[in-house]
Amino acid sequence: MDRPQAVIFDLDGTLLDTLADLATSGNEVLTQHGMPTHPVESYRTFIGDGMASLVQRIFPEEHRPADGPETDAILAEYRAAYDRHWQDTTCLFPGIADLLDSLKAAQIPIGVLSNKAHDFTVKCVEAFLADWQWDAIYGARDGVAKKPDPAGAVLAAREMGTDPAECYFIGDSDVDMLTAVNATMHPIGVTWGFRSVEELREHGAETILENPIDLIEWMSR
Repeated sequence: MDRPQAVIFDLDGTLLDTLADLATSGNEVLTQHGMPTHPVESYRTFIGDGMASLVQRIFPEEHRPADGPETDAILAEYRAAYDRHWQDTTCLFPGIADLLDSLKAAQIPIGVLSNKAHDFTVKCVEAFLADWQWDAIYGARDGVAKKPDPAGAVLAAREMGTDPAECYFIGDSDVDMLTAVNATMHPIGVTWGFRSVEELREHGAETILENPIDLIEWMSR
């Protein structure tokens, strides 16, 4: 692949290790409803499709909230819990700072596209990734279909003044790889996130990064 004209990142599991805070928030909601909680590791498969999907997945099947008002009510509880916990343990994955420094030094535009609610996406970027100038920041919001629909990725590329075919899309899940494929971007999977390498390859990853800085070395070949 040629040098990218822009790089778009997933957020949770790609730039930031948010797993424990997401789990704490979900388990707090479950406890409030008298439901069994989950180990932190179980949340690796609960997240990725947005907060509404997450709050449905964490409940036992027989107690799962129905689409509509039931899910909306649980989602409001989850958002309140996450608002209390989103900064408890969240941090950048090792090597991310060096990667972002290198991309900015190379004057390559960078963006974030997440299925996390837009307000929390912006909060996380401002709290943990403020050392870098972001050219596009998009979380889940009304009027734009969530990943793996390509709409958000295409909007981000447009905002960065780049053709989608010249963008790298970097993520840790099947949803991210499918988003890249659907948007005609180059899908790049990462091993340090929440999902398996097999899942990434099965859903279109053109390459797999073992460490963030590998991207710079790979682009320099």
